Amino acid sequence: MSSPAPSTDRMLSPSLRVLLALAATVVVIAGLSFAREVVGPIALAMVIVIICEPVRMPLMRRGLPSWLGSTIVIALAYVILLAMGALLWFAGNQFAHLVVGLTSDGQVTRQLDLFVAWLNDVGFGQEATDAVTALLAPANLMRLVQNVGGTVVAVATALFFVFAYIIFMTVDAARYRHAPAVFGATRSHVIGRIAFLNRGIRRYYVVNAAFGTIVAIIDGLALWWMGVPAPIVWAILAFVTNFIPNIGFILGLVPPAILAYAVGGWPLLLGVIAVYCVVNVVLQVLVQPKFVSDAVDLSLTLSFFSVIFWTFVIGPLGAILSIPLTLLARALILEGNPDALWLRWVSGDRTAVPPPPEPEPVLVRPRRRRRWIWQR
Repeated sequence: MSSPAPSTDRMLSPSLRVLLALAATVVVIAGLSFAREVVGPIALAMVIVIICEPVRMPLMRRGLPSWLGSTIVIALAYVILLAMGALLWFAGNQFAHLVVGLTSDGQVTRQLDLFVAWLNDVGFGQEATDAVTALLAPANLMRLVQNVGGTVVAVATALFFVFAYIIFMTVDAARYRHAPAVFGATRSHVIGRIAFLNRGIRRYYVVNAAFGTIVAIIDGLALWWMGVPAPIVWAILAFVTNFIPNIGFILGLVPPAILAYAVGGWPLLLGVIAVYCVVNVVLQVLVQPKFVSDAVDLSLTLSFFSVIFWTFVIGPLGAILSIPLTLLARALILEGNPDALWLRWVSGDRTAVPPPPEPEPVLVRPRRRRRWIWQR
């Protein structure tokens, strides 16, 4: 009788398996980047449907038809999309008018000349002054306005496809709710992973939306009180960048800080930085991460890297969807593999703990029987 052939996995060395896994990862990343115009809207539609799906539950408990629940979920998702589009359009339009007004009256040019003169006085080289001049030149600012307008158009086009994806995903979600009753006995672990992923995504966006609203209101009121132009635009920017982990605070600070220097010089610039440091650092850096960590179980290093990675793969939308996409990747790659328990723990998953060791068997010495000797 011939012996069975050795498996292919055992014939490969560990280093070769790692190289093959890395090569496959590169191919997948390249494919996602190539199809970013499709992947981004699909991911956004998936996240919105997951957020809106709990609205269906009270209707199902009351025995209402499934089509009515799907209609309400679709309507709520469309309201969220329309609100996002309106905020982007308003912010982009106000920003364009603001830049045009500042460049036409020469105020930006005067402040730029003063800033370049200060750089020369403190000893910065010619390269630094040339870089600042090129960055804040009126022509480049106008080019930035054109880029913002093109981005708004691209986002509007993506939202058009998201409208269609939401309909299909919502209708399918009504059918997938019966999966525990149909496959609960054989696929309970997979269904549990999907439910855990949905809860994590939902809690993440609820927490970020709550803190983003508080931060946006405080920042907007502070900028309005200090006299910074277009405070509503920067409040919207603070709300949007709150969904970008770790670096969202910096992205939301830089534009109003530059504008504050252009219209008010150093005092107004330092005032804006002070307000953002007090409000945003306290809420976004000290308080919010505790709630976010409880919601998604991701390490800070992985959260920061996910922003850079998904922005590189699918563009600016990847910065906002970085945490849900990372959770999805972990659920697909690691959570179904019992050998990846260590990697899950490194990623921040607090549920990934090894089972307790089985108690060692205790040897019990047999008790001797006593012999009773009867004396006559």
